[in-house]
Amino acid sequence: MIQFEELRLRLLESEKPLEELAGALGLDKMNEEIQTLEAQTAETSFWDDVANSNKVLQRIAQLKNKVSAYEKLKTDFEDALVMIELSDEEGDLELLPDCEESVSAVEAELEKQTLSTLLSGEYDNSNAILTFHAGAGGTEAQDWCQMLYRMYGQWATKRGFKFTTVDFLDGDEAGLKSATVVIEGENAYGYLKSEMGVHRLVRVSPFDSSGRRHTSFASLEVMPEIDDNIEVEIAPDDIKMEVYRASGAGGQKVNKTSSAVRLIHIPTGIVVSCQVERSQHQNREVCMRMLKSKLIEIKEREHLDKIEDIKGDQKEIGWGSQIRSYVFMPYTLAKDHRTGFEMGNINAVMDGEIDGFINAYLKKQSLDSME
Repeated sequence: MIQFEELRLRLLESEKPLEELAGALGLDKMNEEIQTLEAQTAETSFWDDVANSNKVLQRIAQLKNKVSAYEKLKTDFEDALVMIELSDEEGDLELLPDCEESVSAVEAELEKQTLSTLLSGEYDNSNAILTFHAGAGGTEAQDWCQMLYRMYGQWATKRGFKFTTVDFLDGDEAGLKSATVVIEGENAYGYLKSEMGVHRLVRVSPFDSSGRRHTSFASLEVMPEIDDNIEVEIAPDDIKMEVYRASGAGGQKVNKTSSAVRLIHIPTGIVVSCQVERSQHQNREVCMRMLKSKLIEIKEREHLDKIEDIKGDQKEIGWGSQIRSYVFMPYTLAKDHRTGFEMGNINAVMDGEIDGFINAYLKKQSLDSME
């Protein structure tokens, strides 16, 4: 039947990209590395260095997950093809929706795995440190900042990533003025680096009794979390430490003692804060990791005196500098101004459905690098 034949041809369009994906992922090298690492685990001295042993085991699990994901995709492709052919032989159109669903699932997973091959930057596989800042505009901007905070939390949860708040400064009446979170998961930084910049909101403000439309701004800074094994020399005299009382939304997020820590790196002006751990010592350790993450990128870029080199182009949080607009009124639309990608379902976007924006950015970056 023509419907099944069209679907079969559509599925076969993924056959060559599926074969090419194996090479792009480097499956042969992955399997070789797995064998090499597993041989290390069999050595009698393997557990002498527990920290290194755990890293080896994590690497093996990571590689095996990638290999199994590709093998499952290949199996799903073959199963979908068989399902279409059998359904066509039976001539049963009631099976067509199931066949279409299988083809769509293969296409979506193929795109997802293909995009992961674009994450080849030195820090792309790292965890991500996100810092939110409300723009000018008081309560309205602070509420928007918290909406973004929630959006990325939802995105992380849907991906199975860990979302940990390390610093949170309440808004005056609602929302938040600033917050820092760590998102832990494979390629977290590689995906989220595309989100760095100014985000613009257009809506009828719930804080305006006149029901007028408002435009608000918030900025997001994204940094990779640097591995503890990387040594960064930080002179004690270059650090100023401040201790303050922790605060959080509704008093639920953090410990209300004077254990919060803020570190200021005097040569660069970098400021990092943490208030979620139970002691000054623990909060200081988290701050040092964040500070190291920022300093190591400065060092890598050989611009030790320029903090903007690791934060990207830090524009004013206002008109003309936004990377994306989120419109709730008079229509609903989220549009990325760098790629042109847009979604009309604004509620889904605010619930963390932002992969379309991330994927469009990665594709654009890949194409730009080829020109």
